[in-house]
Amino acid sequence: MQRHLIAMAMSLAVFTASAQAQTWPTRPIKMVVPYAAGGAADLTARVLGQKMAEGLGVPVVVENKPGANGGIGTDLVAKAAPDGYTLLMDASGPIVVNPVLYAKVPYDPVKDLLPISQVTSYQYVLVVPAASPITSLDNLLAISKAKPGTLTYGSAGIGAGGHLAGEMLAVDASTKMIHVPYKGNAPALADLLGGQLSFSFDTIITSAPHITAGKLRPFAVSGPRRAAPLPGVPTMQELGFKDFEVTQFQGLFAPAGTDKAIVARLHAEVVKALKAPDVVKRLADEGGNEIVGGTPEEFAKQIRSDLDRYGKLIKTARITAE
Repeated sequence: MQRHLIAMAMSLAVFTASAQAQTWPTRPIKMVVPYAAGGAADLTARVLGQKMAEGLGVPVVVENKPGANGGIGTDLVAKAAPDGYTLLMDASGPIVVNPVLYAKVPYDPVKDLLPISQVTSYQYVLVVPAASPITSLDNLLAISKAKPGTLTYGSAGIGAGGHLAGEMLAVDASTKMIHVPYKGNAPALADLLGGQLSFSFDTIITSAPHITAGKLRPFAVSGPRRAAPLPGVPTMQELGFKDFEVTQFQGLFAPAGTDKAIVARLHAEVVKALKAPDVVKRLADEGGNEIVGGTPEEFAKQIRSDLDRYGKLIKTARITAE
């Protein structure tokens, strides 16, 4: 009798969830961005959310929840009701870096969040000031090996993509370089332009104008493919670092347990939005962003790969959050 009642209850739950999925959405959807307004993830969320709202028939409202390197907003969605009305537009940091960089985070990116679609991918460019005596990547490494610990590079902070790229270069080249963490990308770039830093793995959107103006010289990009805004700049892999890859994603997530039908609908709306010419233009204007729009399964595979790669790098390079 008890087993019969349990089975009936489970059947009722499945029926109720399916019925909700068929009528969803009936009210506005909240898209949480775990960063302050005005940043890359925020812009992506607003552009994508506005276009998705047209297909879903309800408003998609962006809500900024910054703090703890993106951890506060990420945790909020991880613990939200899995009803399709609270989504997360996140970047790589809180998903594949924080969980392996910090001793403890309040969420599990694999168990607590459900990937809907990777939206964009972006990479970094290795640059030196125009007045620098360093003439190439080989020259940079020769100087570093001759005098270990004398070259400095800046980043937006500990665990930022530019930091991970610099550490990966040092590990792969068996040398030592000094990382200088800043509170954001802008002050790091300012010191690089001022000659206070030897080099940097900077975001393409912020470096490209200075490269065009002749204030920075690029040596390589950090992704597996050349970047569209800098087609003449080779990848690190082309220059002999065959396993070198540091890319960052922006992607859409839902709380674990969200109905598969709702996830499928959300994924379809993301893919449709990313094909819209006005969305393509807005995201392209950010510079260096490659539109992805892959399946939930592909995104989940990317997340597992990044967790493994950055986990090994953080352990090998002995990177700590302090």
